[in-house]
Amino acid sequence: MAGRLGMMQPQVIVLREGTDTSQGRGQLLSNIGACLSIVSCVASTLGPRGMDKLMVNERGEATISNDGATILKLLDVVHPAAKTLVDIARAQDAEVGDGTTSVVLLAGEMLKEARPFVEEGVSPHVIVKGYRKAARLAIDRIKQLSITIDKSDAVAFKDLLRKCAATSMNSKLISSQRDFFTNMVVDAVSSLDQQDLDESLIGVKKVPGGAMQDSLLVQGVAFKKTFAYAGFEQQPKSFASPKILSLNVELELKAEKDNAEVRIDQVSEYQAIVDAEWQIIYSKLEAIVKTGAKVVLSKLPIGDLATQYFADRDIFCAGRVAADDLKRVVQAVGGAVQSTCSDIHDEHLGTCDTFEEKQIGGERFNLFQGCPQAKTCTLILRGGAEQFIAEVERSLHDSIMIVKRAIKNNSVVAGGGATEMEISRFLREHARTVEGKQQLIISAFAKSLECVPRQLCDNAGFDATDLLNKLRMRHAQGHTWEGIDIETENVADNLERHVWEPALVKINALSSAAEAACLILSVDETIRNEQSERPNPNTKPLPPGAAQRAMRGRGRGGVPRR
Repeated sequence: MAGRLGMMQPQVIVLREGTDTSQGRGQLLSNIGACLSIVSCVASTLGPRGMDKLMVNERGEATISNDGATILKLLDVVHPAAKTLVDIARAQDAEVGDGTTSVVLLAGEMLKEARPFVEEGVSPHVIVKGYRKAARLAIDRIKQLSITIDKSDAVAFKDLLRKCAATSMNSKLISSQRDFFTNMVVDAVSSLDQQDLDESLIGVKKVPGGAMQDSLLVQGVAFKKTFAYAGFEQQPKSFASPKILSLNVELELKAEKDNAEVRIDQVSEYQAIVDAEWQIIYSKLEAIVKTGAKVVLSKLPIGDLATQYFADRDIFCAGRVAADDLKRVVQAVGGAVQSTCSDIHDEHLGTCDTFEEKQIGGERFNLFQGCPQAKTCTLILRGGAEQFIAEVERSLHDSIMIVKRAIKNNSVVAGGGATEMEISRFLREHARTVEGKQQLIISAFAKSLECVPRQLCDNAGFDATDLLNKLRMRHAQGHTWEGIDIETENVADNLERHVWEPALVKINALSSAAEAACLILSVDETIRNEQSERPNPNTKPLPPGAAQRAMRGRGRGGVPRR
C-alpha cells in the first residue's frame, strides 16, 4: 500500500482557478447547435421572397436589412464557434459581395448533416476528410458547368452584366425597380478603369425625399455643399470648362502667436508681426489666382477672408471637402492634390465640361460633369425613410460587386438553386463509387446542398417537398439548369429565364462553407478564461444606500468631521 501511495503523482494545477473547460462529443454537438441557431436568424432572408430583419442597437438606431453579412455584423454574437459563421459571411461580402446568406445557410446545413455521424461516434476527422473531398469535387464540377461569355461582343456582354445584376437584386428591397437600377449599376461599373475596377471610386450619396426613380447616376463627381463662410453666396455657382485646383492647404488667417513665441520691445514691432500674418495669407491667395483656376477645392478649411477674396475675383471655392470626394474629383478631372500654393503649373490643374451647384431634394450639391478622363461616378439615391435609402445602398453595393466579378471572371451559372441541385446529383452518383464511411459522408454533403432550393421554396410559401422531388427527377433526366421558378410556383430552366450568377459566387460560397464546417467539426474542447479579478463569493453585498449612509458625517476624502 505504501509503495502504491509513493507512486501516485501530485496534482498539478495549470489553469487559473475558475477556468471553464468543456470537451468531448457533448462540446462538439453544442457548437453545432450554436451555429444552427445563427442559421435560423438569417435563413428566412434568402431569395426573392425573403423577409427583412429589423435590428435596433443600444442607442435605439434601427436598421432594416435582408443582407446576411449586415445582419450578422449587427448581431452581438458571443459564442466562439458561432462567430466562425459571422466571419465567413464577412469574407464572402468582401470577396464577392453577394451570397452572404447562402454561405451561412450551406455551412449550417453541412453541420446539421454531420451531427448524426458525431452522435453515432464517427471520428470528426473522417467527416472532415469526406467533406473536403466533396468540396473539391463540387468546385471542379462548377468550373466544368460554368458558361463563359465572349467579351468581344460588347452588346452581348453588357446584356450579361445586366442579367447578373438583376439576379442579385431579385432578393432585395429594390426588386420592384430592378430594370431601373440594373442599368444604373452596369453603367456605374463600366465607367471605372477596367483594369483594377476599384468600387470605392463609385460614390454614393443619400438624399432623403422623393421616390426611388428620382435616383440618378452622375458621370463624374457630386458631393454636398461644404461649410460656407461669409462671401460664399457672392461666388459664381456654374462654369463651363473651368480649371480646377485641388489643395491640401489651409487658407485661413492664422495668428502666429499660436505657433511661435515672439518677444517684442516696441508697438511698431507688433504691427510688423500682424502685417506679416496678413501677407502670408495674401501671398497664398494671389498665387492661386495666378494659376487661372476657377474652382478651388481643399481638404482643409477655407476661411471667410479667402472666401470673400475668391468671390471678388469670380472664383468658386469649397473647403473641408471629404478625402474620398477629393480623391474622386482628381480621378475625374485630372491634375493632382497640391500641398503648397507656390509653383503650381497647368499640369497640376484639372478640368471638366461643366461645373454647377445644384439643388437635389433638400441639399445643395456640387456637380462636376463631362470629365475628360472620368474613371469614377456618383450614385445619388432618393427615397422616403433613411433606413430605406440605407438598404438601397447595401443592395446596390451587392449588385456592383456582382457586376465587377462578372467582368473579371466572365463565367456564369444559373441561380435559383439550379447549380446546387446539379452538384448534389453529381456527388450522389460519385458517392456510389466510393467504399466505406466516405460514401455516407459525401452523400450527406450532397444532401446539404439541397438546403438552398428548399429554403427558397419555404420563404415563398411553396410546397418544398413536392418541388424538390420534381427537381431531383429533372436533374436525373439531364436537365442541368432546372431550378425554382418563384413566379410560377414550379421548376424551370433558369438559364433560359436569365437567372444568372457569376460562377465565382458559388465557388467561393461552397469553399468557405465547407472550410467553416470542417473547422467547427475539428474543435472538441473550449477553454474559457474568466477575468483575473473575480468577485469574492464569500463577500456579502452591501444593502442599498449603505455606502451613502456610511459616508454621511465624513468630510472630503472620507475623513470624519470633528
